[in-house]
Amino acid sequence: MSARSWPSSPLAAAGRAFTLLVQPPTHVGFDGRGFEGVPDEIVPLERLRTLLLAPQTSVEVRDAVWRELVTRARRDGPAWVVAAVGIAMPGLRHVAGMLAARWRGDTRDLDAELLVGFVERLQSIDLEPPRVVGRLIDAGLRAARKARDADSDAPLVHTDATGPIAPIPPWDHPDLVLARAVAAGVIDADEANLIAATRLEHATLTQAAARIGITPSLASSWRLKAERRLLEAIRDGSLAFVPLRPRRRGAATSQRVAATQQRMAAAPRRVGAAGATPQRRAVGSPWGNAATADVVLATPQQAFVGKTSDRQAADVGAPGVGVRPA
Repeated sequence: MSARSWPSSPLAAAGRAFTLLVQPPTHVGFDGRGFEGVPDEIVPLERLRTLLLAPQTSVEVRDAVWRELVTRARRDGPAWVVAAVGIAMPGLRHVAGMLAARWRGDTRDLDAELLVGFVERLQSIDLEPPRVVGRLIDAGLRAARKARDADSDAPLVHTDATGPIAPIPPWDHPDLVLARAVAAGVIDADEANLIAATRLEHATLTQAAARIGITPSLASSWRLKAERRLLEAIRDGSLAFVPLRPRRRGAATSQRVAATQQRMAAAPRRVGAAGATPQRRAVGSPWGNAATADVVLATPQQAFVGKTSDRQAADVGAPGVGVRPA
């Protein structure tokens, strides 16, 4: 094949490489024996991709197949990396189309960053949680968005005038990082308030614990676990593109959110060893007045609600905040 016939687009080139990989005779095929919902034979990769895209294929089957694909990509070399990219290509193209919307630059650069983020995540992704391929594509999306935003947010430097240049919004203030973490469900509002009070405002754990009605030892445990989750989320880029402004929602969505909040309000509240009912306060002002029922987390922009932390699922500590995707 001549160089002229090879596609210039990174996604198209990856698609061509996958097509060449699966041409007979090929040594790369998926062993479906032992996988429920997959034919009990060596399945050609293009047929496997069709099977995974079929509506009748369950999420459990998709995750099981993708765990094996990621394992083969790590263990058996570049051919299986190409195979993983090729099988995920419909999802990658969908994300690439969203990234290219209203983008005036070279979309090939975004496609390249998308592929790099996807392939790099193959080596480190945790295979235990669900949505294996979804999380791989999300990693590629974050990498492409980071490159796109770095290009579009580059400030203009005027050489005919001197003076300070304003930082690129939102300036990554610590309160905004905590707000994004609550919106993404990494921590809840109580945990964010503990971190803000003790790390940013230099309050003691005893003072911070008293404000939300728990013991200092329990507050220390909450803060330690929350900071570990926060550190992991910052390192893997999960908080880089979390919007702080609530999206508009239709009447049906509003009714579901209202019903969820009513169920949570009626559920028994438990605060661990302290036995007290905490007050929910706005992040960034743990010593101010208690937040109203509709304002769980206040930021310098607007109030919004995030997802519950894993403490509620374990029935330990203060209840989480209302559930609504950011």
